[in-house]
Parts: sequence; structure tokens; C-alpha cells
Amino acid sequence: MADSRPHILSVRSVAKRFGGIRAVDDCTINIEAQSIVGLIGPNGAGKTTLFNLISGFYKPDNGEILFKGDRMDNLSSYLIARKGLVRTFQITRALSKMTVLENMMLSPKNQSGEKIWNVWLRGRKVREEEGRNRDKAEELLRLFSLYRLRDEYSGALSGGQKKLLELARALMLDPEMILLDEPFAGVNPTLSLQILEYITEIRNRGVTFLIIEHDMPMITKASEIMCAMSEGKIIALGSPEEVRRHEAVIEAYLGKEK
Repeated sequence: MADSRPHILSVRSVAKRFGGIRAVDDCTINIEAQSIVGLIGPNGAGKTTLFNLISGFYKPDNGEILFKGDRMDNLSSYLIARKGLVRTFQITRALSKMTVLENMMLSPKNQSGEKIWNVWLRGRKVREEEGRNRDKAEELLRLFSLYRLRDEYSGALSGGQKKLLELARALMLDPEMILLDEPFAGVNPTLSLQILEYITEIRNRGVTFLIIEHDMPMITKASEIMCAMSEGKIIALGSPEEVRRHEAVIEAYLGKEK
């Protein structure tokens, strides 16, 4: 990528093995701040493993991961999220027996009310903080057209609405970068376009995105830069059209000609 913007994320020679399988193999990529980068590749290419390494759910066997210039590969996932690097999951993780608004209210970091003694000793501070968080949650639910569903159980939402709730919950953490795992999977075309519009709007507010997606038309529309993986390695990086036409990418999806 061009160096017109600073790198917010740098993955340097990262490797991860499971037994004799190299799930991620000497992977290097730099992500510029306030960009939208698509990560593509066939099943088993190593995309989700790379996400798990970046977000702290796995520890790399080799290499290093830097976020805003600081090493992240030695930190737990919750500490990485607190530093502003947040991820969503392919299978949404909203608590199905809590309401949409309750799910949103669980997300903010460093809530005073999490410490039980603050409820009695600093009750006013806890109430004021909760009020601000509620206002923020309701504002985000309005942004994602979920406000009318705020008192519904999240388990009753459609697949697309759950994806929107997952993204809204991520924004409660005031992230600087979001890793999105298949945001368009199982979502109808109309709602997919709405999610795409939300991603673009959030990026325009200063947030960086790295997105795994198998829906090639949607990820092509979403991405400024596309990165392709196969067998744990980065095999192509460039504009969406360049990557889609790249010989190694075509070979990874279709196989070698005999």
C-alpha cells in the first residue's frame, strides 16, 4: 500500500501452527489508518486465524503485531479491545435472552458500576455514567435503524439485524479499528447495501476496517484495498480489481490447470 496515511496496524512475519499445519505462514501486511481493507481467500486460507491473532484470541508462534506502533501480540483480547482494536464474529455473539438495549449497555469499557462498592459509595457517578452510556446506545441504535427494537430480545432479531447489533456494540467501545468477520454473510441484498453504507459512514468518522468476506461483489464494493490469502500466506495485495485478476488468486479459487 502507498504510505499516504500512517499505518495503524502492522503484521510482521507472523506465523501460527496447529500441529503440523501452518494456518498462518510468515504473514506480513500493513493497514493504513482510515482505510477499508478486504481480506479474501478460499476456505482454510487462514483468514480467521489471522483475525484471531490480531485480536489476541491466539498468540503467534513467530513475528509481531503492532497497533498504533505498540506491540499487541503479547496482550489479552480484552486489553487489545480497550486500546481501540475491536472485532466482530461471523456467528454473532449478542446475548439472546437480553434485550437489544441491554446488549448495548454491556459493551462500554471501564464502567464504574462494574465495581459493586461504587453502587453505594459513588451512586451518583454510576447513574450519570449509565445515563451517558444509554444516550450513546440509543443514538447508535437510531443510526442502525434498530431503535424501535431496543426492548426486543436480541434472539428474536433477523440475521441481518444481528449483524447490525454486533457492529453497533463494537462502536460502544469507541474503536479506532474494527475487524469485521463476514458482515454480509446470510444477509439479504437490501440490508447488505445498508451495512455497506454504514461501514463507509463510520470510516468517514475516522475508523479503520479490515473485513473478511466471501461475497466477492460486496467486498469489492466495500474495499479500497484487497488482500488475498491462500494456505496461510498473503498471495496478492492491491486494488480490488488488481487482486481479482491476479493469477495466484484465480489459481487459489479455481485450482491449477492440468
